[in-house]
Amino acid sequence: MKFIEYFLAPQSPWTYLGHDRFCAIANAHGAAIECKPIDLGLVFPVSGGIPLAKRAPQRQAYRLLELNRWSRYLEVPINLQPRYFPVPADDAARLIVIGGRVHGPDGALQLAGALLRAVWAEERNIADKATLVAIAGECGYDGTALMAQRAEAQSEYERYTQEAIDCGVFGSPWYRYRGENFWGQDRLPFLERALEEG
Repeated sequence: MKFIEYFLAPQSPWTYLGHDRFCAIANAHGAAIECKPIDLGLVFPVSGGIPLAKRAPQRQAYRLLELNRWSRYLEVPINLQPRYFPVPADDAARLIVIGGRVHGPDGALQLAGALLRAVWAEERNIADKATLVAIAGECGYDGTALMAQRAEAQSEYERYTQEAIDCGVFGSPWYRYRGENFWGQDRLPFLERALEEG
């Protein structure tokens, strides 16, 4: 059975741009996905990453150019400067973990996709608990029940973050297949090639 680890931050625009494509590629090759939401606030300091607000102006400007370029190329709509970004994503990450525990890997993936869209296409605040309950409900789940269990996801959230650090993750999205790392939605063709090779 092919198995892909999917390290992601639910507030990442690059993860948003690649999420549906990644899921389609994995499905086409019969690969199982394990969603592993991570805390980039802990990953960045140990991997040389710099939070967006602290990056040089020219880097911030080029990021917007590239996001727009990829959005148009992929025909995936994106709000380049959403109302609720930057946004704390800890509760959203825990919701994905609990969703996976209760509804399986597909549940985690569905919630992850909905949360990413909420930030980058729908102008919704994924730090707001009522919004998270509503998003889970729109996915067909009992959002209130899932949110009530989110504290139970903390240990897994911490474990996934540490796993990410241990295997060299420094951004989101990050795909890991048979010990090989692939950083960014623009590396999906290389991941697909690896899946084709077995």
